[in-house]
Amino acid sequence: MSKLILAINAGSSSLKFQLIRMPEEELVTKGLVERIGLKDSIFTIEVNGEKVKTVQDIKDHVEAVDIMLDAFKAHNIINDINDIDGTGHRVVHGGEKFPESVAITDEVEKEIEELSELAPLHNPANLMGIRAFRKLLPNIPHVAIFDTAFHQTMPEKAYLYSLPYHYYKDYGIRKYGFHGTSHKFVSQRAAELLEKPIEDLRIISCHIGNGASIAAIDGGKSIDTSMGFTPLAGVTMGTRSGNIDPALIPFIMEKTGKTAEQVLEILNKESGLLGLSGTSSDLRDLSEEAESGKARSQMALDVFASKIHKYIGSYAARMHGVDVIVFTAGIGENSVEIRAKVLEGLEFMGVYWDPKKNENLQRGKEGFINYPHSPVKVVVIPTDEESMIARDVMTFGGLK
Repeated sequence: MSKLILAINAGSSSLKFQLIRMPEEELVTKGLVERIGLKDSIFTIEVNGEKVKTVQDIKDHVEAVDIMLDAFKAHNIINDINDIDGTGHRVVHGGEKFPESVAITDEVEKEIEELSELAPLHNPANLMGIRAFRKLLPNIPHVAIFDTAFHQTMPEKAYLYSLPYHYYKDYGIRKYGFHGTSHKFVSQRAAELLEKPIEDLRIISCHIGNGASIAAIDGGKSIDTSMGFTPLAGVTMGTRSGNIDPALIPFIMEKTGKTAEQVLEILNKESGLLGLSGTSSDLRDLSEEAESGKARSQMALDVFASKIHKYIGSYAARMHGVDVIVFTAGIGENSVEIRAKVLEGLEFMGVYWDPKKNENLQRGKEGFINYPHSPVKVVVIPTDEESMIARDVMTFGGLK
């Protein structure tokens, strides 16, 4: 029998939702509440393919959930709130405590709160969503799905930093990795498309959006990933620097008189594509600027692609080869140019890609872009984190 599952992504002043019919993975409706706790909050819901938007004051997440449930009934999406069978909540950081998704109890809620020091901007906001749904829908399972969980299979040699070991033991300083739900979804989908057991595949997953991370997935398990203790590490991103020499932080402080917090703000919000180009963090803008002859925009694109290219080579070495390279997320799914730059010169490791196929795959399309004879397959897969969340609600919420 079908179940209705809500996939939730709660921010400090926002609430994204999708209502999914399982196990069919059919999207029933989706929407967004913005400006929660501020004047003129915005509630948007999709009804029969049309967006219906209302503006009203919404004081907190409980009220936002209430309004969402009322809208479901008003638009005949459900008859009664009891039609909803479970909710799944994206939680950014599960630390070492949560190697997989988990049914939420008071104890789990407390542990997510304790992990807030590892994700101070995200975990408290995710908790607001969890508490609102547990209050208004107390009789159904609520499941936490952690961005970090998929990477908990990394071995010590991948997740430890070369710092005094007691920093790891005392403070939990290690690589955690993020975008786990997306990497897990696309790796499973790649195995389906190849019609091979995931246990037999070595996959390099490139989740490239405004935030970007690369993962080495061997036999369905993450064995390494580019993001670190925080999502600031790894490849160049929209506004994040990615990996830099840590000695640059005191050097910049000394030269500019800025505090450590201010430098961190620069690394998170003023660096990456934006910092390099000086104009935009949006790849589409930079592509247009590069075409019109702006050298810095072209340079930003080259740096961006080069960092991803380097991780692919590194992770192929880690897994003693690679069977499939996956591109996903906003840029990975849509940028013909970045995919081409990233794949350039990888023939030495068995990657032969077809420029025509690459050109044809954008705007949410799925498919292979390699030549048939290519030993390494290259596939573009639109990510669907919400379906992955709904699957985990079925599994960990005891609804199967």
